[in-house]
Amino acid sequence: MAKLTPTNTAPGLHVSKPSPSEPATASAVCHCGASATAKGDTQVGALVSGWKANHGAAHGKRTTS
Repeated sequence: MAKLTPTNTAPGLHVSKPSPSEPATASAVCHCGASATAKGDTQVGALVSGWKANHGAAHGKRTTS
């Protein structure tokens, strides 16, 4: 599972919900340096919405010259 957790060198979003009766958890690290974690279905939903609106693909792909 540790390999799925985002890091500064491998940014991304990871969401887990082991079973319907367990709360969801999430962690996110963006290449801009922002990071967040959440626990509970509502908080995870908010983290995912924020990630989609402000991080990850919302930044576009970094390019190097």
